[in-house]
Amino acid sequence: MKRKDMKSIKRGERLTKLLIAVFLTGMCILVFKVVTEASFYMEHSKNVSYGCVYDRNGDVLFDPDADKNTYKEDHFIDVGNLIGDNSGMMTNTLVSENLSLLSNYDPVFGVMENGKSSVYTSLDHEANRTVYNAFGNRNGTAIAYNYKTGEILVCVSKPNINILDYGDVENLPSGSLICKAFYSTVPGSTQKVSTLAAAIEQMGFDAVSQKRYSCEGVYYNKYKNRISCHKLSGHGTQDIFTAFQNSCNPFFAQLVEDMNLEQIIETYKKMGYSVNGSKAPDLEIDGISVFRGSTELTDVNDFDTQWGCMGQSRTEVSPCQLMMWQSAIANRSNSVTMPYLITHTQNMFGEEKNKAETTYELSGFSAETAAYIREVMIENGKVKYNSKVGYKIGAKSGTAQVKNGASENNLLVGFVDDESLPIAFCVVIEDNAQWYLTTESIVSTMLSALSK
Repeated sequence: MKRKDMKSIKRGERLTKLLIAVFLTGMCILVFKVVTEASFYMEHSKNVSYGCVYDRNGDVLFDPDADKNTYKEDHFIDVGNLIGDNSGMMTNTLVSENLSLLSNYDPVFGVMENGKSSVYTSLDHEANRTVYNAFGNRNGTAIAYNYKTGEILVCVSKPNINILDYGDVENLPSGSLICKAFYSTVPGSTQKVSTLAAAIEQMGFDAVSQKRYSCEGVYYNKYKNRISCHKLSGHGTQDIFTAFQNSCNPFFAQLVEDMNLEQIIETYKKMGYSVNGSKAPDLEIDGISVFRGSTELTDVNDFDTQWGCMGQSRTEVSPCQLMMWQSAIANRSNSVTMPYLITHTQNMFGEEKNKAETTYELSGFSAETAAYIREVMIENGKVKYNSKVGYKIGAKSGTAQVKNGASENNLLVGFVDDESLPIAFCVVIEDNAQWYLTTESIVSTMLSALSK
């Protein structure tokens, strides 16, 4: 055979191999897109059906066929902006972010009209409704979970939306379509838990516990900025236990002045804050995005930095993250227990899938620091809250100035010191300057409902 013919054959072989490679690559891409994207297209098809979402006791939290003839008019009112529905009206809800798990469609077997796809959650609907009702005519949010396992048991946000009747969406009260437990809020003095963690990490608990600062009602820092205390007559000389109980701003301003700025920033970042524009790690709960804390700290002697370390100025945190740190404190651990809503799912054939497991994330402070914070919070609970709540708790309250100081939110974060009721929580009552409702009364109602 001539050399010219041999070259032609080899060129043909190479071309054939190239065509086969292109064909196989194309098939791989097609299979990948079928497997990963088919559900998306089916979810938007009129032919596909969806399953239900259930609470831990089998109560329905979402039903694609729900109407006022099959459910009480207010059946979904306490979970509307958390669970959501498939209408497309809301995003960042359990249904919107997990619609494929509810779809009775399989890329191989196609649509199953009588499919059994469903999602099972850790929520206690009865307790959730009880907490929702406890807010009365006040708005806000409450979230609670098992700090041993991570199961979210209660997650309420008001105002809410009734998915059986959206009404005039354009005129809904602000915040109706979002679950505020996962969005940013001004933490007020609940931020002092994080600042205490930073102080102990930096100085050690012995040094922090030996600190004594005086409160005369007003403190002028080194730049002559005025730091006011809520008690105009002052608290006198205090240590960390009494200052924490009194939520004394002058004490914490002086404590911040005695700290190293870079070390405060380092601890805050480890805890998951975005500081001075740094990127905080993403946080999701079963596809739902959760706001991480953020703040700006520039000078320990400056008003804004001191105020930021006390939960005002430019500091914001989500109630969910405030709750999560409580798990590390309650467990005397260097890790937070990661929260979850979905305990397991069922596919269209009725097979159990996606069973949840308890997972952890580093808290940003040591187990020793957690144990010391726990001691301070337990003492605060003993002095101020146990008799009101009816349970032994560790807690920290906060009053957050919002709307440029025109309004105040009340907060309470903490945990139950009881192995049989391992609950961590965060409660926020909005626009409650007159204290028509107290955070501890909501916590009491919530714990009573969960203890059943």
